[in-house]
Amino acid sequence: MNSPSYSKSTHYWLFRYKLHHIPFWVAYNYLWWTVAMGNPIKAANAMFFSPFTIKFLFYLVFQAAAVYFNLYYLIPKYLEKGRFTAYIISLITTILCATCFIIPGYYLSAMVAGKTMTTLYGQDAAACIYQFFGTALPSTLAVMTLAMSIALTRNWLQTQRRQQLLEKEKLETELNFLKYQFNPHFLFNSINSIFFLIHKNPDMASASLAKFSDLLRYQLYECNDKQIPLSNEIAYLENFIELEKLRQNNNMEVMVEMNQPHTGHLLIAPFILMTFVENAFKHVSKHTDAPNWIHIKMQLDQQQLEVTVSNSTAPDMGDEVMHYGGIGLKNVQRRLDLIYAGQYQLDITRDDNSFMVRFKLSLTSEKQLPAKQQLAWL
Repeated sequence: MNSPSYSKSTHYWLFRYKLHHIPFWVAYNYLWWTVAMGNPIKAANAMFFSPFTIKFLFYLVFQAAAVYFNLYYLIPKYLEKGRFTAYIISLITTILCATCFIIPGYYLSAMVAGKTMTTLYGQDAAACIYQFFGTALPSTLAVMTLAMSIALTRNWLQTQRRQQLLEKEKLETELNFLKYQFNPHFLFNSINSIFFLIHKNPDMASASLAKFSDLLRYQLYECNDKQIPLSNEIAYLENFIELEKLRQNNNMEVMVEMNQPHTGHLLIAPFILMTFVENAFKHVSKHTDAPNWIHIKMQLDQQQLEVTVSNSTAPDMGDEVMHYGGIGLKNVQRRLDLIYAGQYQLDITRDDNSFMVRFKLSLTSEKQLPAKQQLAWL
């Protein structure tokens, strides 16, 4: 840590900070005197309305000085740097010095009151010093222990809060990375599809370009929230499927069944479903003497979404789907673990002729969003 700059504002902050602690010191000493005297009224009279007030001030000032010296000097200089022996020696010395500085308060109290030590404390001056030391030392040890406990607890809570914030930021950063890791991959495939159609059928290319424009608008402007309407995600999927169907050969069968009643109030993280559909189109078989097919089925039962995406494959394409295409599947599964932990089920099966993804998810409705997020939809 750099050396602090003791400007006027710093002095003001420190002064205000210590003033803020005065009630604590008064309360602590009052409780200590109440325990020692066994009567809270007598303790209050002794502290504020008697010759013992001076003694009380000595306790307050020097114990507070010892505590702050320990917290703001000894701990940063020795304890936090692992110099335990030097810290313990310095701490013991600080406690003993604070105790010794408190003792003159007893004698000053008697002097101001115009009484002898025997009259005020019941013993002569020589004998009293041992009694005073035996009283001041445990009190100083207790307040040092209490202050360190409070400080350590406060630091632990602050560390926990910082750790939680860091974890939250880490998760949000990872989620954003995973989401945008997908986008360039999809854009690349879509552009290739349009390029293919330009040479094959210009009219189809024009239609696909319009679809692609809608898809791009969705990616750039409509899916920046953590949760979006399910209806928007479905519309995005339909545009993507239509775009892919335009560039497929005639021997490709694409069957889509979407049961989506009243989806406007349900929310889903963007691009969760997209990976399964894109993976099917990317790795569907290219047989010339056998059927090529993609089946997409979506069902919604209240807030339970079930999606099944399957496609035909060639016997030698299994490893390609699971490894190269599996990059997208691993991506979406990681996002699901981060966003929907314990709320989804994902099953992937494959054989020599087909590849199937079964996905179930418990969706969130707008009513279940926190108030701040609900306002964002207005």
